[in-house]
Parts: sequence; C-alpha cells; structure tokens
Amino acid sequence: MGSTGVVRWKATGKVRSLAWDGEDLVDRVDGGRRWTSDGVEHPSGRMYAYPFDRAVVSPSGRYTVAYTERGTKALLLDGQRIVRELNRSYYHAKDFDYPVVLGALSDGREVLVHCPEAYEVIEVEDVATGERLTHGERTPTDVFHSRLATSPDGKRLLSAGWLWSPFGIARVYDLERALTEPAVLDGEGLLPSWSWVDAEIDAACWLDGDRLAVATGEDEADDDDADDPATLGPRHLGVWSLSEQRWLHRHQLELPMGTLIGHGDGVIVLCEHPRLIDAPTGAVLAEWPEVGVSPRVGSYGVRHVPTPVAALHPDGSRLAVAQPDGIAIIALPQPASRPSPEESFSR
Repeated sequence: MGSTGVVRWKATGKVRSLAWDGEDLVDRVDGGRRWTSDGVEHPSGRMYAYPFDRAVVSPSGRYTVAYTERGTKALLLDGQRIVRELNRSYYHAKDFDYPVVLGALSDGREVLVHCPEAYEVIEVEDVATGERLTHGERTPTDVFHSRLATSPDGKRLLSAGWLWSPFGIARVYDLERALTEPAVLDGEGLLPSWSWVDAEIDAACWLDGDRLAVATGEDEADDDDADDPATLGPRHLGVWSLSEQRWLHRHQLELPMGTLIGHGDGVIVLCEHPRLIDAPTGAVLAEWPEVGVSPRVGSYGVRHVPTPVAALHPDGSRLAVAQPDGIAIIALPQPASRPSPEESFSR
C-alpha cells in the first residue's frame, strides 16, 4: 500500500463545488470561478443571492444544477444563464441530501432527474426542452430518495436514500423503461432487498453499466446470516452485478466508508481522508491522510457534517478535493487490467 503525490491550489474563499473542464477546475456554485492548470484562480464576477452550497454538472458540461444540500431550492443553469428555478418538497428537507442528478440517456439526450413535487416520486425531464418524460399513473412507496446517479451507459438510475426508522437503503431502476412506464420508479427496482436485508446501506456508486459498489454501516445483523454469500452484512463493501443478480465480491472492512466514487475496479472512499480500495480484493491500494475530508456517512442525519466536495477527472488520473484553504489534487494510481473476476468473499 502506498500513496502518490498531492498538489495544492489556493482559493480565496470556500470551495463549494468542483467540476473538471479539461485541465481546469470550476466551482459552479460560485458563478463559474475557475482554476487553470497552473493552479491560478480566476474569479467569475457572478454571484447568486441564494446560499447554494452544492452543484451537479451534466455529462456534456453544458448544464448545471446549483442547489442547497439540506434545502428546497435549486437553479438549472445553461452555462451561466439561469434557465429556471427548481424545488423539492419541504418534508424533512433539512434531514437528507437534495435528490438531483444530471445524466445522459443511452441515446445521448441529457436529462434532469429529481423529485420536484414529492420526496418519494422521481421525475425525469429533458434538460434542453424542459419536457417531462415520465408521464403516467404513479404508485410511490415511502422512500426518501437521495444521492441519485445515472449509470455510465444511461440505462439505469441509482438512489441511495432511506426509509423511515431511519434506515439507509439503495434502489436501482430501469431508466429506459421508466420513460414509457414511470411507475417502475416507484417499486423495489433491480437491486433486490434480500441481497442486503441484514445491513443498512451507507453509500453506493456505479463501477460501470452493470456493476454497483455498495457499502454498509454498523447496524447489527443476524450472525447466522453473516457468511451467507447471497446477502451483504454490516461493515461490508460489495460489488453487485445487475446482469447476474448476485454479489461478485463481498468484503468486511473496518474502515468507515463515507462517500464512494467509482474508479475502474476500485472505489475511492471519502471519509476523514481519501482512500482507494480494490473492490475485488478489499485491499486498500493507497490513502492520503494529509488530505482531510468530512467524516460524513450516509445521505441523511446530522446537518452540521456536510458531504465532501470532490471531482474525479474524466480520465481517472486525478481526484480534486476541496480543502478549507483551497483544493488538493491527488494523482491516482491507474487501475490494473485483470481477467474477469471470480466470485470472492472475505470477512
């Protein structure tokens, strides 16, 4: 295990969002404040009166949603032009992260996915036209959707939210089917609950169009089920295959999982400091204790511990992480090629 170099760029004010634009970094919340590849900050001269503190960017880089993580307000932007205001339900809005993502369908259309009227109802809209694509009767279940993410191939949607107890869960939906049958966004989805019934899900992310990395918390499970390869137990990191409907890998880890970002066959873990974990083996490949991040775990709960602000470069070579006085740029080890993994479990 080892770590690679860290470069630090200075910032004149708090960095509230990060997105790569070629070799530059941009804070879309701060009106497009930019750091060029030499680390020099260039102010945008544009400010928003509302206290937005997070942003998501469309795959093309054209559109942005600036939002308040524990609020009800957001802005859809085309470049720096305000397209329209967005809202979500006030119900428990201060208790869980704003559910919103900008993604691209398999045909290339960029879409806005959010919960504009009700916390338990996901809607899909064409970003360019504003047309709602999910028309039809809905039968929502009582799920607080959060941390939405479209799969890299644009065919599926992940929600890492929670049920009332509270208890963290993950749902995966057929995004293409939802355009003709929107009620599929209201059911259990494609990740069966029996596969993780013994543990609370803290975080999840896409590795590719088929594989999903899932991290569970410390909630107690039935010890008789701890060795069951069909289920994910407490303090586990698992890789689920949607095509095979099983856990390809399942490892019990003592490390806090926090926020996950997919990186080849591995996951970047953001909790206290960044770590790179090899998902097939559970090994920590590298970590950077000198780069502090929020200890936030899960999409709901305490309000004073925010989600870390970070951005993975599209080529996977670097991770940018917001720091109190600027940005840390971490050079990442490149994923090693490997044959198709065999099923593996460890405790």
